[in-house]
Amino acid sequence: MGHDRHATPNSIPWPPLLYGGGAVLAWLLHRALPLPAWWVGAHWPAVRILGDALIVVGIALDLWAMATMWRGRANILPHRAATALVTHGPFALSRNPIYLGNTCLLAGAGLAFGMVWFLPMALLAAGLTAHLAIAREEAHLNARFGAAWRDYRLRVNRWIGWSRGRRGSTRR
Repeated sequence: MGHDRHATPNSIPWPPLLYGGGAVLAWLLHRALPLPAWWVGAHWPAVRILGDALIVVGIALDLWAMATMWRGRANILPHRAATALVTHGPFALSRNPIYLGNTCLLAGAGLAFGMVWFLPMALLAAGLTAHLAIAREEAHLNARFGAAWRDYRLRVNRWIGWSRGRRGSTRR
């Protein structure tokens, strides 16, 4: 019997490593080649407050999603097979609330602390996660949960918001 390429969703690089690597790289770049904080308006109190809010939102999304997965007996480790399809709680707002939370966290750090490199690293980590992890995770969920996954995919966007939800839609 051949190896099922959808038996597990991910291998290295795991999304937490992509985001952690993005944070480390942003910090190193900030130390070696600091970009002026005024590029993001970090001297304005509103920008710092927005950064703080994004950090709080990011942490809250991460914790809410992990708690929701735990209560739903869904595996949270990105390199292990899915054990349940969770579509409620934060998963009703985003198919990837943990990755969205991590992106908010990095972007928020950039704004709150005036460390400009965190902003492009947040986008880079999100893009790499979408390309290297989410695409494989979605194929895994489709193979594992079939029509239930496809219906959910039509209702909720990959990153944030509700789809218009038409059958046969190719919306991501």
